[in-house]
Amino acid sequence: MSYIEILKKPDVKNNLRVERAISNLTQEELAKKISVSRQTINAIESGKYVPSTVLALKIANVFGKHVEDIFMLEKKD
Repeated sequence: MSYIEILKKPDVKNNLRVERAISNLTQEELAKKISVSRQTINAIESGKYVPSTVLALKIANVFGKHVEDIFMLEKKD
C-alpha cells in the first residue's frame, strides 16, 4: 500500500438522510440526540465527513439499526 493510499479518506456511503426521513427527524433533532452540531450531520450526509466508530454507533442506536445498515464501504473496481 502506498503512502498516498494510506492518506486517502475511505469511500464510505451512507443512507443517513433516508433514515432521518423515515424517522421524521431533522438534522438538528438528530444532532441534539447524539450531541453534535447540525453541521456535522450535514457533512456526514453529504459524504464530506466520515464519522468515528463511536459516532457511527450512536447514530445507528438512534435508529435501532446496525452500523452496517447506515454506513457502507463503497465498492471500487
